[in-house]
Amino acid sequence: MSEILISGASILLDTLYGVMPILLLLAFFQYGVLRKPLPNRKHVLIGFIYVIIGLALFMFGLEQALFPLGEIMASQLTDPNFLFGAEQRTPHWTDYYWVYLFAAAIGFSTTIAEPSLIAVTIKASELSGGVLTAWRLRFVVAIGVAASIALGAFRIVTGTELHIYMMVGYLIVIVQTIFVPKVLVPLAYDSGGVTTSTVTVPLVTALGLGLASTVPGRSPLIDGFGMIALASLFPIMTVMGYAQISQWRSRK
Repeated sequence: MSEILISGASILLDTLYGVMPILLLLAFFQYGVLRKPLPNRKHVLIGFIYVIIGLALFMFGLEQALFPLGEIMASQLTDPNFLFGAEQRTPHWTDYYWVYLFAAAIGFSTTIAEPSLIAVTIKASELSGGVLTAWRLRFVVAIGVAASIALGAFRIVTGTELHIYMMVGYLIVIVQTIFVPKVLVPLAYDSGGVTTSTVTVPLVTALGLGLASTVPGRSPLIDGFGMIALASLFPIMTVMGYAQISQWRSRK
């Protein structure tokens, strides 16, 4: 119990240390540049306290639950006893199909729950007058992330180079950008950025490191990272692909 309290206090101090520059910057511009009193000072200060406590609890939860859970799931899904049972043989990339399915499920579910994506899709729906529905956009982005995390797990299992996937993916994005309706290009590019945020990054990183630690012949430092890069790329492709399909259907 004492270790948990000490860890929680340490995370709270680290969070306060990380948020303090933002508070000082805002105070400098408000009082030093604008030279005006802060409106609703009490509510703003209470809000900052909530932010600090919320971030500290979130980081504490990541450290105590999500990171270990991702590593444990990866180790269990790659355990030879789970893959082959009593049979003893060298694993093949096709034996890890449960890993790919789990990676896709993690990518989809974390994206649906991503707060930054929810905010962006709501604003996009409001500005488009409801033509772009928030739920539909979240679903399309989640499909892209699910595919990217599954592909990232495949990359770790097979040991192939990350830059090959990135070059091919961005080549596809460049071609799509030429033909997609220009009004949706900025939204598609932003969708890739907001996807990799507070919920998605910790679980995906834990999954990648866990896989690289348990798959034979893989290095956590070399192979464990890179999933976030793919998760930022594929939503761009799926959102622009959705726009192209919608354009084709409207013409038809």
